[in-house]
Amino acid sequence: MRKYKWLLLIGIAMISLLMHFRHFNKELISWHVWRQTQTQSTINNFYEEDFNILHPKKNDRGSGDGLFQMEFPLMQWLVAGLYKIFGSHLIITRIFMFIVGLFSVLGMYQLLNAVFKKKKLALIGAWAFNFSPCFFYYTINPLPDNFALCCSIWGLTFFFTWTNNQKKTTLLWSGLFLSIGALCKLPFIIYYLVPFVYFLMKIRENKGIKKEHIISSILVFAAVLFPLLWYISVIPTWKGNGITNGVLDNQVPFSTVLDYLQHNLVSTLPESLLNYGSVLFFLAGFYFLFRNKAYRNKYFLVFLVLGLGVLAYFLFEINMIAKVHDYYLFPFYPFLFILVAYGAYYLLESKAKLLKYVSIIALLSLPVLTELRMAGRWNPEKPGFNKDLLVYKEELRNAVPKNALCIAGNDISHFIMFYYIDKKGWCFHDSNPDIQKMIKEGAEYLYLDTANMEPTPEMISYTEKMILERGSIKVYKLIK
Repeated sequence: MRKYKWLLLIGIAMISLLMHFRHFNKELISWHVWRQTQTQSTINNFYEEDFNILHPKKNDRGSGDGLFQMEFPLMQWLVAGLYKIFGSHLIITRIFMFIVGLFSVLGMYQLLNAVFKKKKLALIGAWAFNFSPCFFYYTINPLPDNFALCCSIWGLTFFFTWTNNQKKTTLLWSGLFLSIGALCKLPFIIYYLVPFVYFLMKIRENKGIKKEHIISSILVFAAVLFPLLWYISVIPTWKGNGITNGVLDNQVPFSTVLDYLQHNLVSTLPESLLNYGSVLFFLAGFYFLFRNKAYRNKYFLVFLVLGLGVLAYFLFEINMIAKVHDYYLFPFYPFLFILVAYGAYYLLESKAKLLKYVSIIALLSLPVLTELRMAGRWNPEKPGFNKDLLVYKEELRNAVPKNALCIAGNDISHFIMFYYIDKKGWCFHDSNPDIQKMIKEGAEYLYLDTANMEPTPEMISYTEKMILERGSIKVYKLIK
């Protein structure tokens, strides 16, 4: 099995590469392009303006510095570092994200092998995880969630490896990777439940706290100070962000929340997170847990608490996740694919030939079903915003000097339009921006997306002349 392990893992990587290959040269489009352009703009600004990792910046900044501190921008900073070496090319971002995705798959394999000590089970889990449609789609898109997931999986992998080898360096690596995962995306701090519950179990088992427990706890938990300090310092600066309040600041009816729950259970979970081909394995995982009395396993309580913790996070953020924010569900992945791998393994080990054949067909169908589900996600004809921004990108960018401060709208995201015109300044999503005030603060040009709004006479009164019109996008010189 050892001989074939790397061949199979390399095979997974090659299939993924072939399936993604035609999308590497595409611009940022489609599902959650809002978040993608936000992330890529941060990368660009690290590269072009300020490489200080503590100074992530956005384009919608008026005449200010644009400082925009959300998650710790390690991923964005690393990509910008590659830009410093190879130049600014979106394909570098995509290749970096793809490599991160491959390390996530390898991490899932190592995690499953550390927990179950069955290479066949681990390979099945890595294969199934790689063809989760949601994971597959985001694998080449700029999202910090990808990087946080990868680091967090490896944090768990090193922890369970430590439970087997008891090497302090392994535990130190676990704490470091768990810390980076939480730094790059706060919800992954939930993964610290794993060492927390494990050490509580050990204390109970030994009927008291021993010196080795204290040392081990310090090794794995010391690095949690980094995400705690970062978020304590930046969260007070967040404005209009519902993430921190969750359902405590719910603005939608309870019936709508129930609709969100139903959608995520009957659509997002089987269709996007698992893959329809893995649903059988997921359900079988629960069955075999009870049949094999897995609740007696030393790790069962650890994963049960982790699952409950992730579920609590989901319920807390359900009004923000709604029906669209599938990448908010990344913390579920290790838990979900432990069940998938466990169920698939025992189905394949079954004496019933029909179950074996069905399971083999289901496993082989995963890449096909993923491709069918995600094929439309990279369609340039439906980019997820006004297509004219994509089609006329270069002309819009070159219409005015790069460093000129601009007003841009109508764009509710405050990121997409500025990314495509590659400018900085003021973005608006209503029909009454205070253009006069913006001009006084340095605005020189106005970009208008007239596909979803017509310029008012008042807007036009502040313009000197139209300097470019491409499709529904008009560019005006402002009166000084």
